Amino acid sequence: MSSTSRTTPIHGGAVAAILKLLDSQKLMTLAVNRADGRPQAATLGYLNDGLNLYFVTSRDSEKLKNLTADPRVGVAVRGVGAEGEAVGVSIDGRAEEVTDGDEVKRLNDLIIARSPDFSPWAPGGDAIAVVKVVPETIKAVAVIGGRSRAEAFSIGNADDLVKGLSYEPSAVARLF
Repeated sequence: MSSTSRTTPIHGGAVAAILKLLDSQKLMTLAVNRADGRPQAATLGYLNDGLNLYFVTSRDSEKLKNLTADPRVGVAVRGVGAEGEAVGVSIDGRAEEVTDGDEVKRLNDLIIARSPDFSPWAPGGDAIAVVKVVPETIKAVAVIGGRSRAEAFSIGNADDLVKGLSYEPSAVARLF
């Protein structure tokens, strides 16, 4: 896979392609740092709201313990796309627990609206934590001319990037 060492500010076309990929998938691989420095990776379900990712974990999980000690995370999402579309993203970001009850309700409503036939089960109440991953850099991967191409982007305010944005097919192809 070809990659670049430079990181450029993200633009609307790349955001649209990345959102299309994130919206089409349901699983991510999350990597966190253990106290002894060894990585811990887990594949789990997620909900994206724009470029922000959310997941649920048990309060007594090693994952939450590690995130509390060191909020730096890596996320990988892989999908399938047409020539020139995003087929994968790698995200470096920070994790933070969502503690606001209204925000948790909004997220519950969002997942029900997106997947009305899906009936998620998780321990309720104080047994779980809702965690938000806020991206700092994103590397988008597209297949162009039969080869994988990657472009790294720095992210400012992830919420501001998606306001008023409409999805544009094959937006990543114009990056390379």
